[in-house]
Amino acid sequence: MTAPPATLARTHEVFNQSTPWADMNLFTTNQPLQDALRLHAPGLGVADLTALGAEMGSAEMQTHARLANTHKPQLRTHDRFGHRTDVVEFHPSYHALMGAALRHGLHATPWSRQDTGHAHVERAAGFMLFTEAEPSILCPVSMSYAVTPALRGNAAVWADWSKGLAATQYDPRLALFSQKSALTMGMGMTEKQGGSDVRANTTQAVPDGDDAWGARYRITGHKWFFSAPMCDAFLILAQAPGGLTCFFLPRVRPDDTVNAIRIQRLKDKLGNHANASSEVEFIDAMAWRVGEEGRGVAQILEMGTMTRLDCALGTSGLMRQALSIALHHTRQRSAFGKKLIEQPLMRNVLADLALESEAATALSIRLASAFDHKDKSEHEAVMARLLTPVAKFWVCKRGSVFAQEAMECLGGNGYVEEGGEGVMARIYREMPLNSIWEGAGNIMALDLMRAVRRADAAAALDAELAPARGAHPALDRLAGALPLRVDAMTTEAEARRLAQDVALAVQAALLLRSAPGAVFRAFCDSRLSGDWGYSFGTLGAGVNLDAILARALPA
Repeated sequence: MTAPPATLARTHEVFNQSTPWADMNLFTTNQPLQDALRLHAPGLGVADLTALGAEMGSAEMQTHARLANTHKPQLRTHDRFGHRTDVVEFHPSYHALMGAALRHGLHATPWSRQDTGHAHVERAAGFMLFTEAEPSILCPVSMSYAVTPALRGNAAVWADWSKGLAATQYDPRLALFSQKSALTMGMGMTEKQGGSDVRANTTQAVPDGDDAWGARYRITGHKWFFSAPMCDAFLILAQAPGGLTCFFLPRVRPDDTVNAIRIQRLKDKLGNHANASSEVEFIDAMAWRVGEEGRGVAQILEMGTMTRLDCALGTSGLMRQALSIALHHTRQRSAFGKKLIEQPLMRNVLADLALESEAATALSIRLASAFDHKDKSEHEAVMARLLTPVAKFWVCKRGSVFAQEAMECLGGNGYVEEGGEGVMARIYREMPLNSIWEGAGNIMALDLMRAVRRADAAAALDAELAPARGAHPALDRLAGALPLRVDAMTTEAEARRLAQDVALAVQAALLLRSAPGAVFRAFCDSRLSGDWGYSFGTLGAGVNLDAILARALPA
């Protein structure tokens, strides 16, 4: 017998599915971030962050994020008449996102408003909130932030470009710098034969006289990873007569002609789809020296410090978004007669993820705070040097496994690409990037080795952990041993373990100061005392899951 049409229609009725995580204020619902800001930037006004949290949590911005990643950048090397153009075309949603990022001052503005004393912390919080909506387009934003202080190595270029780099009215046109309402910058450091070993670079810089911007050179060579090729200018490395040197290379030269940057192809990446990463060749391109000849490595290290901060911030933001989606889903989805969030095993998983997310936020904001004060405090300068590779290493390493576990909370719905919660799959594909970009794990461990060779490194770490003495036996044991390990560190093979343990100790000490006791104790018991398994969701029986979950995402 054929079923009546009404019966068939009922089979398509949708129930027991969660709503999208949309039209939520990402800042006001993030208590861990708010408390980290109170600790490191007391008195900081949060009106701008509240507005940014509302905008980035909106369904409109989620749509822009989806479209910018679905419609990937397209390279147009030539026009229909055969003229070389080297233009990358983006979906309008990409430009909408870029406009929002600059409007909220997430690029170079901290360098122009340091009088608040918290410019880098405030920008860090905003960067994390924006990352929750869409991380890919923040690549040129992060590079603009990183290269701005290095650009001061050429006073004439800085004088002409600093105002545009701090401007907030996004301008995507290919035009002379003086004709644009705002400017962005990128970097080109690695080559196919060297990767992180930039001393192996073969790109050549030949002196070409002097002009208003100083020593001018002709550049011939290539770059294997050249992100955001539509930026207005780039800092690159090339071999000058005096050795590896940093150069300023604009897309449009001062005479209003396009520079000889040939885009060979765009990278086909696992994630980060909204951002254009490219391979390029320079054919007698025009560039100007930044700093002294032979000092290129020192310049790139300064820039790398800034981008590594953003890697930790970006991963922390993605963790927070993945956690929020998982909590939102499990509050609405039912299984075996209960809401998922009421199931004991799920509660353990979610609480464990919440601990990891809050610890990542605490460490990342602490590092940003060190940037705010490193020019005024020797302790902050040392901590900035120590915590940059530590945070980049540990927070980013935790990102991929975190995203996988959060995705599992949604089951198959988390694995699909479409729909409001398809963002979880995008987060998962994005996570490995921050761990790889600007130096993978081993590079960070080596950088930490260089940092701990300073005579005051052990003392600075001891002082950083001192406020937490006596708060937890496991933290006391780890904190007591770390300065000795720093002093005795002689072999590279132990450097990754040291980075991990420094990260965990500093995270625990920070949570003591910014989080409730239940969060601090659970973190120490699991991460430091060993009352933990080998995956998320293995917290011990004594953990106050209710308190941790209530803090993670207010109802």
